[in-house]
Amino acid sequence: MLNALRKVVQEVNAAASLEEALWLIVQRVRAEMSTQVCSIYLLDTASQRYILMATEGLNRESVGKVSLGLDEGLIGLVAKREEPINLDDAESHPQYRYFPETGEERFRSFLGTPIIHLGKVLGVLVVQQVEERRFDESEESFLVTLAAQLAAVIAHAEATGSLNQISLHGYRPPEATFRGVCGAQGVALGEVAVIYPAADLNGVPMAKTDDIEAELGHFNAALCRVRQELQQLSEQLQFRLREEERALFDVYLGMLTDSALGGEIVNRIVNESLQARSALASVILEHVRTFESMDDTYLRERAADVRDLGLRVLAAMDQQHQRSKRIDYPMRTILVGEELSASMLGEVPEDRLVGLISVRGSGSSHVAILARAMGIPTVMGVVDLPYQQLDGRNIVLDAYRGKVYTNPSKELCHQFEEIWREEQQFSREYHALTPLPSVTLDGQRLPLWVNTGLMTDVVRSLDRGAEGVGLYRTEISFLLKDRFPSEEEQRHSYREQLSAFAPNPVTMRTLDIGGDKSLPYFPIKEENPFLGWRGIRVSLDHPEIFLVQVRAMLKASEDLNNLRIMLPMISSVPELEQALKLVQRAWRELLEEGYNIQLPQLGAMIEVPAAVYQARELAQRVDFLSVGTNDLIQYLLAVDRNNPRVAALYNSFHPAVLQALVRIVEDVHAEGKTVSVCGEMAGDPSAAVLLMAMGYDVLSMNANNLPKVKSVIRGLHAKDAHKLLMEVMSMNDVRMINKHVRDTLTTLGVNPRLLHSKTDA
Repeated sequence: MLNALRKVVQEVNAAASLEEALWLIVQRVRAEMSTQVCSIYLLDTASQRYILMATEGLNRESVGKVSLGLDEGLIGLVAKREEPINLDDAESHPQYRYFPETGEERFRSFLGTPIIHLGKVLGVLVVQQVEERRFDESEESFLVTLAAQLAAVIAHAEATGSLNQISLHGYRPPEATFRGVCGAQGVALGEVAVIYPAADLNGVPMAKTDDIEAELGHFNAALCRVRQELQQLSEQLQFRLREEERALFDVYLGMLTDSALGGEIVNRIVNESLQARSALASVILEHVRTFESMDDTYLRERAADVRDLGLRVLAAMDQQHQRSKRIDYPMRTILVGEELSASMLGEVPEDRLVGLISVRGSGSSHVAILARAMGIPTVMGVVDLPYQQLDGRNIVLDAYRGKVYTNPSKELCHQFEEIWREEQQFSREYHALTPLPSVTLDGQRLPLWVNTGLMTDVVRSLDRGAEGVGLYRTEISFLLKDRFPSEEEQRHSYREQLSAFAPNPVTMRTLDIGGDKSLPYFPIKEENPFLGWRGIRVSLDHPEIFLVQVRAMLKASEDLNNLRIMLPMISSVPELEQALKLVQRAWRELLEEGYNIQLPQLGAMIEVPAAVYQARELAQRVDFLSVGTNDLIQYLLAVDRNNPRVAALYNSFHPAVLQALVRIVEDVHAEGKTVSVCGEMAGDPSAAVLLMAMGYDVLSMNANNLPKVKSVIRGLHAKDAHKLLMEVMSMNDVRMINKHVRDTLTTLGVNPRLLHSKTDA
């Protein structure tokens, strides 16, 4: 059976189209099971009928003509029950439906099994024989196993749109959904433009040269062209990105210096007499393999930077600027590639780029960071997407939930067009909200702060009426360098943030690396990085790094006095006390050096379950606490939020999450201290209403979400929010809670479009 299964699946996988795949299936299954008939019926989403799409044994003229309703015939029964039906005399079954054009009246025995992919019935696979008998258990299990294997193949073929011939039968493929992770929030509808590398490093032969000087000149000329190209791309983005974001191109240029990749390539040319193209390919591919073998997400993504740079230099050598010459980008371009790089963004006209999809990568990759800064909806890590076959096709991008829809129905397109129009309209109207306070109709005040990391966030945050910074991610500036930034470099960066928001408070989180964030010059390699050496654990083991950072923060706050320092990943009281002693030490040192600096408010983050149960003890030792819901939810639910396979299980409205959040705010307030939320949950308008009702003092979020949350808060009575919280706290089903929150808020007058968020995932 295994050999037969492998053979069938391999042949079907190699099929050029869905039509060919279906005919292969019916032919091979009939032969392997020695039956007289094998047929496939697929669900047509337009008519909601099961259409006969391929058969071996019945009249082929009936293909595309015979169809059954969802509850009609044995086919409808198999699909409805979602389990096999094995009959020795099909005609005697009350659900049997006869179609004269098929010629199936001769076939008495019937075995049908549903073809199910990701919980959805795609169709039914059927075998029939003339004699009246039941198929035995081994035959039934073979067909069930084969249907399960083929479901993914059929779903993939449907999603690619290779249906030109099959569409003659009136069959419309179903919507196909591919999951990734959110890189930058938003929705987009547009036409796919697939971007390919301009050259192929793997295709470069290892060739020797007799003229080393000529090869060096060839290589240096290519480097010069690439430097000019990167400089032009940086200039094209100057009005869309601040200097700090465009510094990523400086990272690329730094790789080409004599002390980095450029030097290695020159050495290969000189010492091994390799042609320039060969030396380039060998060095680049070695580094790519090294980075790709690393467990750390951030370091793996550096492979994309190295590969992109190498491809650009190789293309310059070959003078094949295919990618940069492309000018036929659609009016609403959704740029798709196997591994999008930061340098690709500047190649699409600003007024045409509406979305990004990268098959590889995560939310912490360079392209995702830039996409958030530019406000372009982005989905990363869509590993199953057949992107090569999507060029020119219209798709829907839901970056809130990390989903990509191919073959979108008119209904789905209409739904997302409405969402997109609402977002555009709201973005035009948010200016009116900027000077207004975040206060409910019955007077409950809820300050809204922002999470920042790049200087571009400052302008966007102030423009949207932020009252402070609840989380400044100091590790961003560390990630964009090839060494630890000096105390003065850090002081300058922190001063910019503090000055921009003064006199409003700025909460700076000390270096939070490890987990999904690692520095290229300070690698952390662990079997399970999320449960390993990260956050405050790294800082306490390296006080020399921690003290320099704290000193830089304190120096930057002189005369401004709007700094708050927050410690990440606290899991115990002794850990917190040790970190606080180091902060006090840095402050005293600066006083002794003559600085006139006030000791800022000191706080800790609650991100692990252990901190939930020690919130009261932690609150006794600090000025404030802040809940990092991203990690807390991940740890409470044992779900990696960056893993597309389980991302749907990551839900802010899980009863355990809500119970933990209520406990935290009650314990912290019992000690007379304030507590905020600075994870993505705070930026979800639905969740923000519940957090307000729980009693959280501040919500801090992505600047793009602030106007939406403010609009919802200003349109509600606090008493209604408290009533809603009481109701959901008595529920134990995530879906029920989601629905009840959405329905209740809609009834209270909240625009349903504002409730479109990742919480529904």
